[in-house]
Amino acid sequence: MSIPADYNNRVYAGVLGKLIGVYLGRPFENWRYKDILQKLGPITYYVHERLGDPLVVTDDDVGGTFAFPRALDDYGISPDLSAEDIGKAWLNYIIEERSILWWGGAGNSTEHTAWLNLKRGIPAPASGSIETNGATVAEQIGAQIFIDGWALVSPGNPAQAAKLARAAGSVSHDGEAVHAAVLWAAVEAEAFVSKDVNHLLDTGLSYIPKDSLIAKLVADIRHWTSGNEDWEETRQRIEDNYGYDKYPGNCHVVPNHALMIMALLHAPHDFQRGQMIVNTSGWDTDCNAGNLGCLHGIMLGLEGLDAGPDWRGPVADRLYMSTADGGRSIADAVDVALWLANLGRKLAGEAAEPAPKDGAKFHFSLPGSVQGFRPQAADTALADLKVSGTGNGLAIDFSALAAGREAATTTPVFTPAEVTKMRTYDLMASPRIHAGQVLKARVSADASNKGIVEAKLRIRHYDGTDNLVTIDMPNGELLAAGASASLSWTVPETGYQPIAEVGLVLTTADGRANGRVVIDSLTWDGCPSVTFRRPEGAGDFWRRAWVSNVHFFSKHFPQDFRISQNRGDGMIMQGTRDWTDYAIEADLMLHLGDHGGLVFRSQGQRRYYAALVTRAGELQIVRCKDEDRKVLASVALNVEFEKTFTLKVSAKGGHFEARVGDVRVEAEDAAFAGGSAGLIIHEGALSATRIAIGAA
Repeated sequence: MSIPADYNNRVYAGVLGKLIGVYLGRPFENWRYKDILQKLGPITYYVHERLGDPLVVTDDDVGGTFAFPRALDDYGISPDLSAEDIGKAWLNYIIEERSILWWGGAGNSTEHTAWLNLKRGIPAPASGSIETNGATVAEQIGAQIFIDGWALVSPGNPAQAAKLARAAGSVSHDGEAVHAAVLWAAVEAEAFVSKDVNHLLDTGLSYIPKDSLIAKLVADIRHWTSGNEDWEETRQRIEDNYGYDKYPGNCHVVPNHALMIMALLHAPHDFQRGQMIVNTSGWDTDCNAGNLGCLHGIMLGLEGLDAGPDWRGPVADRLYMSTADGGRSIADAVDVALWLANLGRKLAGEAAEPAPKDGAKFHFSLPGSVQGFRPQAADTALADLKVSGTGNGLAIDFSALAAGREAATTTPVFTPAEVTKMRTYDLMASPRIHAGQVLKARVSADASNKGIVEAKLRIRHYDGTDNLVTIDMPNGELLAAGASASLSWTVPETGYQPIAEVGLVLTTADGRANGRVVIDSLTWDGCPSVTFRRPEGAGDFWRRAWVSNVHFFSKHFPQDFRISQNRGDGMIMQGTRDWTDYAIEADLMLHLGDHGGLVFRSQGQRRYYAALVTRAGELQIVRCKDEDRKVLASVALNVEFEKTFTLKVSAKGGHFEARVGDVRVEAEDAAFAGGSAGLIIHEGALSATRIAIGAA
């Protein structure tokens, strides 16, 4: 199947549809129809503010959907990707009881049960099978809610989508749950080439057993909706015949799949009406609305999303993927869509498209995209500042900009302050930018502008009270009408605090300025030059900047960092996959454990390199690649418990060196080209008073 000409835009619309549906339904997830009508009325737009919730939140529907396809990158871009390999991706990216899943306990949460099986050495698909877990656990909703990514990489290829969806769904589910996931993935894949809803359903049905309960359900709902415009009557029939009271468990797939089919048939080509029906109907609202939203996004495109109210504006492309690869946790719909689209091209045997604008982090190259940028509120901020995507840049429209006022726009590059208000799902994330890296932007002023503005790059970082502090580059560029400029600034130290936002600020010294400035691109590069220590104050975001899977990450010991692990290896990590060639130097103390030291080029919790000192008396360089742990090189070294030592590590290309005093060990390997850095300890405790990152 050839790739559609508008593939990027359609994937982008699918990702946005998923996000809108999830964020719309999340605040009243698991409410019943009568409660929704009584307390909220029909759901025609976002209601998060009425319920005191943030709009953009961590959620399993988003995190799992857009993290699990990384298995294609890690284990081979092939339609034959196995359930076992996708299960390995679960173990690498999902931090126990902290990221992506509902950690409701074995036998309660299907995904938690499957993860525990994987951890015990039961590979997928046995990890999710009825034989292992029983039908009730295996047939809950999770396989379906994670499925959209496999369709987005399979445009017009429902057979491939169905195959990948079956493999992915089988990691944690079985039976009717997998049938529902396979059907929906095939429907979404076919929606790239057809808007005929009956054809789409027939396509999905062709990949599941004709005598399955899901197939019967679809037939019943088609019959009930034929010639019937009353969706509430159909909803009542679903409750009477397929309601929650008919199926065990807390969130069975069958009732929720029925609501999705109903909403699709009653609103085949109307995004807003479909969202109103599926959300007002209740039950697992964020899951159902997210799957339906993705399908409608693929089928109707961006135009379909924009046919009703402004769904996209409040979302501003923002999404979070809470995983052990924390440098990718703070993301946006553009970045995810282009990554998925290139996976789809590779699966189809085509070449990936080059990254827009020389690989800029923010390039705004999809229609209406803003990549998280919004006006920044401040006492001196213009009240009517407008930030919008032009399809090739980010437009900042301002009026009455005068001395003492500012027009600023920023985007998150680390965990936002409202994370403390997010329910259920933790956000494990690392800052995307650090001191010593070079922040850059290309900007231009519209030819019709009035007045001259000064453009400066801006960062905002947390302080000791967990409030944001603003730092602007000292010398900006003056922009007269029609002028353009390139801005470049080496990011300064921030008092050991994480950077939360980056962006641009416009000011004027004299008179009044009106008009538009466009950011063509904003990015950063270079190796960080940053030292990590415990900062002053009682704030906690400096600790949140470390992606942690350790049992205890203490902040009350004398040392700046102290980690303790009860079972196996535990790590804290900070950085991104852009960190390729770099050096680490840390003052460490091993308190207890078989081994401990520094991890580098980490791409999750089971794919990394480490420099270790061992209780047996060695300095080692090791590679961990899933279940395979290999000592690449070692040398004799005795390090006593409770004695400070300085460990230095450098990684340059495929060459690694570790040193303690005059003892040095070197190794060569090419498994991981880049990744985060941090501390690692095996069944014991390790502390550090300083961790410095710089050029190798």
